[in-house]
Amino acid sequence: MLRITTLLALALLARAALAQDPVATDGDKYKVLLENDQVRVLAYTDRPGERTHEHRHPAFVVVALAPFKRRLVLADGRTLVREFKAGEVIYSPGETHVGENIGTTSTQVIMIELKQARAAAAGSK
Repeated sequence: MLRITTLLALALLARAALAQDPVATDGDKYKVLLENDQVRVLAYTDRPGERTHEHRHPAFVVVALAPFKRRLVLADGRTLVREFKAGEVIYSPGETHVGENIGTTSTQVIMIELKQARAAAAGSK
């Protein structure tokens, strides 16, 4: 009985983790361009007024392909407004958020998510 309960709990945790993957929650906006054991490269596009569902990114780098403005509501309730110029690049240590395009232009970015397990292993050498 304990084994079945443990397996059920693990299955529910795996489902919850999948639900927070941005490709799963907002597949109409995110497209996987490349994925390997070190990085996942995503293309993201939305239109003014569009929102994402809550999702999680590990540490990542974003390259803005065009100017845009968006609001992020973080998991702890804090709100950030970010405005990007074309070609601007930022790094984030990772976060859970809901994003909303509050500007007048489409959001167009390339996002490079860093695989944490691989990064940690490389840092310990």
